[in-house]
Amino acid sequence: MKPHAVPLAAFAIAVSGSSFAENAGDSSVTLGSAYIVPKSSGALPVENVLTSVDIMGSDKIEDKTVSNSWELLGQMPGIQLTETRMGAESGKVTFRAFNGEGYINGIKTLIDGVPSNVNSGNQRFIDMIFPLDMEYIEVVRGTNDPRYGLHNIGGNINFVTRQGGNYKDARLTYGSFNTREFQLAVGHEEGNFAQNYFFAKQDSDGFRDHSESDKYSLGGKWFVTDDDETMKLGLVARLYHHEAEEPGFQTARELAASRTESAEKNANDGDDRDMKHLSAHADFQLSDDLSLSNKLYFNSYDDDRTVTFTDYQVGNAPRQRRQWEERQTGVLSNLTWRAHEMLTLDGGVNYEQQDNEYRRSRYNFGIPTDFDAPPARVQNDDSYTLYNTGAYAQAIIQPIEQLKIIPAYRVDKFSGNTELMTGEKAELQDYGWIEQPKLSVVYSLTPDINVYANWGRTFQVLTGSTAPAYLTAGQASYKPSINTGKEVGVKFKPFAGSEARIAVWQQEATDEVANMPSTGTTVGLGETKRRGVDMQLSAQLNDQWSVWGSHAIQEAKVVSAFTAAGQSLAGKEVFSTPRYISNAGVDYQFNDAWRFGLQARAQGDYYIDELNEQGKYGGFAVLDANVRYQVSATTSVDLQLKNLTDYDYEYVWYDNFFWPEGDEQAMFSAAPGRSGFISLNVKL
Repeated sequence: MKPHAVPLAAFAIAVSGSSFAENAGDSSVTLGSAYIVPKSSGALPVENVLTSVDIMGSDKIEDKTVSNSWELLGQMPGIQLTETRMGAESGKVTFRAFNGEGYINGIKTLIDGVPSNVNSGNQRFIDMIFPLDMEYIEVVRGTNDPRYGLHNIGGNINFVTRQGGNYKDARLTYGSFNTREFQLAVGHEEGNFAQNYFFAKQDSDGFRDHSESDKYSLGGKWFVTDDDETMKLGLVARLYHHEAEEPGFQTARELAASRTESAEKNANDGDDRDMKHLSAHADFQLSDDLSLSNKLYFNSYDDDRTVTFTDYQVGNAPRQRRQWEERQTGVLSNLTWRAHEMLTLDGGVNYEQQDNEYRRSRYNFGIPTDFDAPPARVQNDDSYTLYNTGAYAQAIIQPIEQLKIIPAYRVDKFSGNTELMTGEKAELQDYGWIEQPKLSVVYSLTPDINVYANWGRTFQVLTGSTAPAYLTAGQASYKPSINTGKEVGVKFKPFAGSEARIAVWQQEATDEVANMPSTGTTVGLGETKRRGVDMQLSAQLNDQWSVWGSHAIQEAKVVSAFTAAGQSLAGKEVFSTPRYISNAGVDYQFNDAWRFGLQARAQGDYYIDELNEQGKYGGFAVLDANVRYQVSATTSVDLQLKNLTDYDYEYVWYDNFFWPEGDEQAMFSAAPGRSGFISLNVKL
């Protein structure tokens, strides 16, 4: 799967055949129509990141019924959804052959441009936002985006929420598994002052037994501008609370007996989670050509999870209580100078400080586990800090109208310390300044054909509270894992009203480590290689019909590494990485009142263990349908049917942690079968 730029370009010319472009284009593709391109002043829009960028507008978001907002991205190209569905530990979004197991958290997550990963890189802050409060979602793939450092290994996702405007929107939903949800979004803008408020409450009994979930989210945004719109100051605040039961993972035998039952051993499993966000925003148009953007933020994450992995009676490892307290304080500042029609200079700095605590206790055997009893052992009671300083600079050079060149350079530095329950103290690995050069190019062959290429480096550093992230006594030092990525692609318009893109990419990593802070597990994967081909098309065929589809072929393999037992991993596929991900959809606007839609998504099977010896699991193909009836100008009703064919599929992982030697086995979490939801929407 080596890149072949010439055949791709030739193919694009054959299907289009227009005259040369007047201006250099971009490589982004938009799904949906409700997306407003940012104005030319201010910070640079995401379209200037010359890689595979996808943007999903609010019309593909606001009317979707999902248990968790990360599920919305299943509509977008090449997105792998890891559907663990264990209470508040519901799942994760990944792409570019990075899996969602929690070991290699390679996707940076942002909400309104504010970093929103927890320390391990997991994406739990996504749960704070609901569909009715979202304006659009940006997905940036690859290694050439210099704006972010920590966790930005394979790319980033930015959830942009509504700001300004005058509206009163409400959505009331009832459906399968006794699901009840209410969302309310209010915006009021008058003169120079804009206010936005949001409230959501969702309760559900869950698809499986012992999987009740109750959560709410509350948010407010207040922004003020001056008369000339050269200054914009704002404050954003969010609160989130979630209490959920966990049904527990099933063995193959338990799954075959019933997809909905929860074993008695899991009767006391559950999660109590609180998250908070507060940010101040200050944007200035210093002159016609110079803009400054600043964000100061605070994130907090408190989680108390009780979990029983097996009913194995010897030892106390399978029965755990995990408690997290994380506090993130940070600042981002960006300066953009549009020096000339041929040159724009852009740069920024960021600083983040994390003050975190992690406590992990293990309990004696019991059916169910008695988490009110004193723990058999406290394995972790750790306090740790992580400090990150980063900076980047890039130039957007346009020597001729058809060509745009973007060289960029980023550096990051980390420090911190930990104090373990033993009283031992240690400092974070000293990685020095991690250098990340990048280069991107786009050339407009015609107004409808843009050929682009990029090369760049990103990095992975160890996280968690213990060794090897921190240099405790006798601990060998680790270098950062450096990812070098390259991509060649073409964006084109096969016909009027359509957008298509084909991209060939590869990403190679040195010293990659599978690092799971929650279990204290670190596995060296050594040198790895990820590569693939992404193909996608979206089209508005006429006033009534719109279609979209994508197919991503991917591969992640270990180049050179050994297990702890000395077995070679060379040539093995990285576990939990499917070889393909596909989706497709069609919407039909029958008349002003009726709209119909179908959406399908599929992915291939994947190996579940590092040696690729335990078989392949996890593949699926599901079909969803939706119908909307516009009752009046302000009121509509929609019906959504999920997994229309009642396809049986499940998330699968290999448990070689909590079973005795010789009994290690695959563990399953069944996805819901056919389900339906009806919603009443009111827009005033």
